[in-house]
Amino acid sequence: MDSKFFDTLSALGTENSLNTEVMIRTIKSAMQKSVQRMYPECKESIRVDIDIDNKIFDIFLLQEVVDEEPINHTQIYIDEARTINPNICVGETLEHKLDISKFSRASAQSAKQSIKGDLRDINRDRILDKFQSKENDIITATVTQVEPGRGSATLMYDKTELYLLRQEQIPGEILKEGMSVKVYITGIANKNKKPIIKLSRVHRDLVKRLFELEVPEIYDGIVEIKSISREAGSRSKIAVVSHDENVDAIGSCIGAKHSRISAVVKELNGEKIDIIPYSEDPAKFIANALSPAKVIRVIILSEEEHTCVAVVPADQLSLAIGNRGQNAKLAAKLTGYKIDIKSETDEIPEPVAKPEPDTEPDPEADEIFLEEVEILSDSETSENTETESDPKEEILFEEDEISENIPEE
Repeated sequence: MDSKFFDTLSALGTENSLNTEVMIRTIKSAMQKSVQRMYPECKESIRVDIDIDNKIFDIFLLQEVVDEEPINHTQIYIDEARTINPNICVGETLEHKLDISKFSRASAQSAKQSIKGDLRDINRDRILDKFQSKENDIITATVTQVEPGRGSATLMYDKTELYLLRQEQIPGEILKEGMSVKVYITGIANKNKKPIIKLSRVHRDLVKRLFELEVPEIYDGIVEIKSISREAGSRSKIAVVSHDENVDAIGSCIGAKHSRISAVVKELNGEKIDIIPYSEDPAKFIANALSPAKVIRVIILSEEEHTCVAVVPADQLSLAIGNRGQNAKLAAKLTGYKIDIKSETDEIPEPVAKPEPDTEPDPEADEIFLEEVEILSDSETSENTETESDPKEEILFEEDEISENIPEE
């Protein structure tokens, strides 16, 4: 058999990240279908042998040897059979080797398309089985190649090639062949055809997953990460809270001698991480989020619009804002509030007052009410002219009460 066939076979296996056994099984199935189109009655009488190591590829038609006219291709006349195997006898099965080179172009093309289609389906199912459960999680992959110009990296994970685009790499990070890196799987695109595994090292949830790996209290749910804000390669802030009064949330994340947080920082190429204590009180949470700056007070301007003013000492203003506004932006993303940072010497705006309900009596309404009461009073007294009740007192009673107090004649 031409060695070109086996070279193509090897290339297909590499391209589709399939092992040899799967490739052979796929090609055998495709070739059996192709031969069956030529010999429809021989469905159970076709054998395909493939040996990659010895570069053997043969197709056999298994035929019963008969001493009369064959009814179809499942049988072969004894005289013809003996031209192939002189020692064959009637009733035995002849392994009739087919000349693959004589297959029609249509049959060869059909087999090729069938193989490609089967490989696509197998590869798609294999990738989905492997990665569907890992969406929104992290994996550890090995860098196998970095494109010099574009900077995109090829990674290998469990015999599957993956691609990490330059914009999804941490700014300033230099990936090299052989490096092991943790990447976050943001999703799987094109699931119905050729799945594309979308990877990232700049996604904020990469930080969350790394802390879950390093901090057992987070993994077990004792300490909870409430929110994360991140500027990849520069700084991250994470807000944590403990659900056990005996467990310190911040201490758990930092670890003994900073061991836990150091492991995360190292994986993120030296990115700084601020651990912030979460609070249900928005003002307190915002003050904590502006760390390392000291905040004098926080004024919530509008809870509906999530706006506030943070007042800091004059010498802490630049620290609270941060380089290029980074600290303020990260605090805003962490808390969900638009934060206006002011020095204590600045003019401080007051919160937007909620309109109070109008409780003052309406003079015109009172006049209308009194007029109605007076009309009612006059009507009642005209109908009960023989009563001795004072008309002014009747105003204080309901109609039924008035009728009960009319003296009998």
